[in-house]
Amino acid sequence: MEITEHMLRTGSRGFRDDLARALEDLRRSGQGLGLAWSLAWHDVVSRYRGSILGPFWITLSMAVMVLGIGFLYAELQNIPLATTLPFVALGIVFWGLISQTIIEGCESFVQASGMLSQTALPMLTFVWRTVLRNLAALLHHMVIVVAVIIGFGLWRTLNLPLALAGLVLVLINISWMCLLTAIISARFRDIPQIVMSIMQFSMFMTPVFWQPGARVGMMDAVLTWNPFFHMLDAIRAPLMGLAPEASTFPVLIGMALIGWVVAFGLFTVTRRRIVHYL
Repeated sequence: MEITEHMLRTGSRGFRDDLARALEDLRRSGQGLGLAWSLAWHDVVSRYRGSILGPFWITLSMAVMVLGIGFLYAELQNIPLATTLPFVALGIVFWGLISQTIIEGCESFVQASGMLSQTALPMLTFVWRTVLRNLAALLHHMVIVVAVIIGFGLWRTLNLPLALAGLVLVLINISWMCLLTAIISARFRDIPQIVMSIMQFSMFMTPVFWQPGARVGMMDAVLTWNPFFHMLDAIRAPLMGLAPEASTFPVLIGMALIGWVVAFGLFTVTRRRIVHYL
């Protein structure tokens, strides 16, 4: 039965049939999130096998980066360290989640080409694998977040439910971005380099390190039309006891709806050809 179903993936009986099979893939991958988590955790363990600190090496290097950039930007912008360091720390940690998930999303199907060609596993399982792998990395980096919250007294004013809601919206959005880049990268192998360049450029155009000032001219465009600003703002502002921009949550909700329609639509029409791309 599984072999028959696997063979049928490469054929098409029209858009309605493709949509039905894509929805079935989504349903089965949702029921198999445990498998996606196992694959993600195996990736983390394999990557740091034989290491003393394991993934905490990245956490340690990120903490050093936070301290260095925090002190530097406090001096450059003439802003108290107590304000700059939490801003930079939270920005770097959650930017890492966003950028790494999107960049690694490019290889979601390519790295799983062996399993996709030899098994009938749902394709979306490998997208969830990428998202969950980076979520596991975030859990390690939460050491930095907790240290900042406690060390700078943010626990007195933080809005944890709103920050968690922001995190959920960010995960929903980077999931469709991961799916989109995975599909396109399976067909065009130079896409990962393009995506990496875009994310590097976006890091400097997004207030990860620098604090936005008056919203005039170019600054207004950066804060209004930059989706990554809204992603960071939805999590960082509540954790710092601040209110997110009024447009942040509407923008993220709109992005999630439109993005998933586009990404899942592309998945629907290309799903049966992805194995051939690989």
